[in-house]
Amino acid sequence: MTTFTFDKLVIFGVGLIGGSLARALRERSGAASGGRIVGVGRSRASAERARELGVVDDVAALDRDDELRAALDGADLVLIAAPVAQTGPLLERIAPFLSDAAIVTDAGSTKSDVVAAARAALGDRIARFVPAHPIAGRESSGVEAALPDLYVGRNVVVCPLPENRPQDIARIDALWRATGAQVSTMSHEQHDRVFASVSHLPHLLSFALVERILGAPDAALKFSFAAGGFRDFTRIAASNPEMWRDVCLANREALVDELDGYTAVLARLRAAIVAGDGAELEAVFARSREARSQWQERGGRASGDTAPK
Repeated sequence: MTTFTFDKLVIFGVGLIGGSLARALRERSGAASGGRIVGVGRSRASAERARELGVVDDVAALDRDDELRAALDGADLVLIAAPVAQTGPLLERIAPFLSDAAIVTDAGSTKSDVVAAARAALGDRIARFVPAHPIAGRESSGVEAALPDLYVGRNVVVCPLPENRPQDIARIDALWRATGAQVSTMSHEQHDRVFASVSHLPHLLSFALVERILGAPDAALKFSFAAGGFRDFTRIAASNPEMWRDVCLANREALVDELDGYTAVLARLRAAIVAGDGAELEAVFARSREARSQWQERGGRASGDTAPK
């Protein structure tokens, strides 16, 4: 376990992602033993449940200047754990109250839009913002679903900016390693291309399949016979609609590229089916099976990137 401590961690959005981080630091690593965790919600009531559950020590309301100022006073770490479309407005809201000592990071599923929003909101203080993305989640949402072991063995991607100080990048790396996560680094542009392919497109396809069946006149009959294959393929369609709306729009360019490529493969398979070309179908299926088997042998598993914030 990585040695990691902090004085005050302020979490904006104490749901599954932020709440699991808080629980991991408190219950797994002991990093919270000498510091305090403050949860900030859209209102005081929305964050109060996290304190009732013992996930945070204090709460504050985003719409109260006095509470927000007190929450951020002395904070050395700030986490934005909200849907990506809220990152810009949140950073604009908290910018006047941030100290020069605070390192700000996020947990968003897209990064290029988040970096642009951070540059606009923080200006010449952009060096204090270190983008990150924990690849973990559950279909359940809210602080009640938070788990201290959610990040154990999971990937976290840190996307350093040219302006970031090495010690600040190392601090965010240590924060996530303290939860049991495995940390990698890549540029925010590469991040968005990679996750458009292996996360955002699968979610879009899962939602699309359910939508397709819903539109059928015999939808109820089809759902009544759906079994393991349908369950596995559509598991992530139980994810937060607001979050995935924001992700799809935020990463639209890379996602559309992936969608076009997937559509081209579907067109090939359709043509093979129409032509009765079993050899082509089998060749595609065999390559796919082999690639997935190799991925699984390397330790691959579902990323769990299905979580509402």
